Amino acid sequence: MGILEIRTFPDKVLKVRAEEVKDINGEIARLAEDMLETMYNAPGIGLAAPQVGKSLRVIVFDISHKEGEKRPYILINPVVTATEGSEVMEEGCLSVPGVYAHVKRAAKVEVKGYDLDGKEVTLQAEGLLARVIQHEVDHLDGILFIDRLSRIRREMIKKRLLREKG
Repeated sequence: MGILEIRTFPDKVLKVRAEEVKDINGEIARLAEDMLETMYNAPGIGLAAPQVGKSLRVIVFDISHKEGEKRPYILINPVVTATEGSEVMEEGCLSVPGVYAHVKRAAKVEVKGYDLDGKEVTLQAEGLLARVIQHEVDHLDGILFIDRLSRIRREMIKKRLLREKG
């Protein structure tokens, strides 16, 4: 296992739709394990494969907050199949460092995907877990959370980030 480089705005891999995983094999399992290690090290609560330069539909997340108690999830080819309600909460992103903004998302979601054994799984989520899932699935579609902000706010943030990159 190893810690991977987290790609940041304006890296092009973050703006393209990731490819579906056709074969859940050892390579995908290694990628998922490395993504978890990278996420914990960052530290973060979610990570999508494009954020580590792999244009594949793989996400990992863990919203547990108790020190030493990890409850990691790995979802391959996740699809949000149902949403309910809406709420606004502050979000940040490892690929958009130092930026936080309030984003409106569904309050509850159902997501289907596959685990590392190739078994279909369905998760019902609400609150922070629902938000993390939606945020990470957005990454798989080439959408950053700043893309969900008003055009003016988004452009201000992008200009600032580009200026900081030099």
